[in-house]
Amino acid sequence: MIEQEHITNSTTIRLTDYGAVPDSELDTQPAMARAIQAAAEIHGPVVLDCARGRYHFYPEEAIRAPYYISNTTSEEENPDVTKTIAILLKGMNDVTLEGNGSLFIFHGKQTLFLLDNCINVEIRNLRTDYHQPTVTEMTIISSGKHYFDARVHPESRYQIRDNKLTWLGEGWSFAEGLMQTYDPLRNTTWRIDNWLELAQSVEGLEPMTIRLHFDFQPDVVPGHVLQNRDGIRDQVGVFMTECSDITWRDVSLHFLHGLGVVGQFSTNLTFSRMNLAPRVETNRTVAGFADFLHISSCRGKVTVRDSFFSGSHDDPVNVHGTYLRILDQPAVNCVKVRFMHPQTYGIPAFYPGDEIELVRSGSLTTYASNNVVAVERLSARELLLTLAHPLPDGIGSHDVIENVTWTPEVDITNNHFARVPTRGILVTTRRKVLITGNTFERMSMNAILIAVDAESWYESGRVEDVTITDNHFIECGGSEHPVIFISPENVEVDENAPVHRQVVILNNRFETSGDVQIVSAKSTHGLVFKSNQIISTSETGKLSCVEEAVYVIACRKLDIMDNTFTNVLEGSNQ
Repeated sequence: MIEQEHITNSTTIRLTDYGAVPDSELDTQPAMARAIQAAAEIHGPVVLDCARGRYHFYPEEAIRAPYYISNTTSEEENPDVTKTIAILLKGMNDVTLEGNGSLFIFHGKQTLFLLDNCINVEIRNLRTDYHQPTVTEMTIISSGKHYFDARVHPESRYQIRDNKLTWLGEGWSFAEGLMQTYDPLRNTTWRIDNWLELAQSVEGLEPMTIRLHFDFQPDVVPGHVLQNRDGIRDQVGVFMTECSDITWRDVSLHFLHGLGVVGQFSTNLTFSRMNLAPRVETNRTVAGFADFLHISSCRGKVTVRDSFFSGSHDDPVNVHGTYLRILDQPAVNCVKVRFMHPQTYGIPAFYPGDEIELVRSGSLTTYASNNVVAVERLSARELLLTLAHPLPDGIGSHDVIENVTWTPEVDITNNHFARVPTRGILVTTRRKVLITGNTFERMSMNAILIAVDAESWYESGRVEDVTITDNHFIECGGSEHPVIFISPENVEVDENAPVHRQVVILNNRFETSGDVQIVSAKSTHGLVFKSNQIISTSETGKLSCVEEAVYVIACRKLDIMDNTFTNVLEGSNQ
């Protein structure tokens, strides 16, 4: 069962030796668990080799364990934090999972991979998909007075009772939730009101074809695809917690339920040549229930390179930390803090030795720093921190703490983002950020958002070194959504007390067809917008020159020069 690979000086464990039967309907989970256990007992590098084929994973024998995960569900939405885990790697070092191009099919709601306290793990040459995705799809085929007809995708199941439609899945169902429209001609999606909830009644015309009746004329387009989900992030696609040096290479994740690939309090995460998009042969249009890559409170370097992202229901890449609000000061060097957003709680937040900063909630500026000596968990929501030094006077009632230690460097290079209803990249980290060589295709909101807030999502923190260069932005944004949005949510605005620093936007190509702001920046010191091309195909848009492309509030030390503006229809060039 165990074979020594002398060329690579690693030991190979073959999944088929532990009972897996590729290209069958059998449950692979027990065999995978046995193979992983055998790998855990070997000292030195191990290759867990999966013979090329199709493998099914069912929830009945999956591992169940409690995990708190950032940005998922509140206690009210999902009081049980137990995850149903298909493939669990826990406390493992120097392991490579070699897929050899295999396809893993997951049934029910499952967390596909969970890596807990692992070091130097690579997952490569693998494809994954859901047997029945939790985002349903139907295509509008015709419309008439007060109704439209839709053909339901073969992988979406439903039931009509009392003139109402309920979606049915493997162990799940829902009748209400969030909806999006996908336009295949423009390869773009956007969020809409749920037509099923607006309908007076739903009737079945024939198998997999339904008619929705309304007391008004529905404004729909035949050929558009309606995507529907319930919004409860009770599982995630992939979860990496307290890991180090994890690499995903040549992996296709064709559907992710809940929040997508989550890295939390981990060091050095690499995603190379990833394909997060629907599997072509399924003719589906959705690959993600929410975000694709969600990096929360990590450190080291996060690298996303040479990858394709298409068909998420939220942001493809989101990198941030978490602010905790200061509730009380029981001693001169102690603070009681609390997780404030309903969907984030229970995660580690701090470790002894971590550097922290105290931040004013109104201005989002730092006014003190300290180090953590001890952490006492009072509840899943509240922690007591013992600090190395006394706290300053004048802590505000809504002031927050950021963990400075767990902030990563970020490199996002040569990726393609498409079919996204929200933003392409969200990033808030003080370390060096490089966003280069990417294509952003028709993001419905911002292509890039640099936020930070201490009153809504509580996603920290400020940026100090961001370079956005040599990217191609194709018809991104909208009338209320700048292509690049630097938007800290500070309510106390003072240009002498900036939130963000040193954002360089250099040598990019912006193509726009409407009344879209290219850059909007607030409370930023050292904004550079230089050597960029703006190409407009708008006849009526207000954007007519470079000066109108950049809008700033309370920004200092601006460098805006050597940019060009061309209106293709008018033939002007500035």
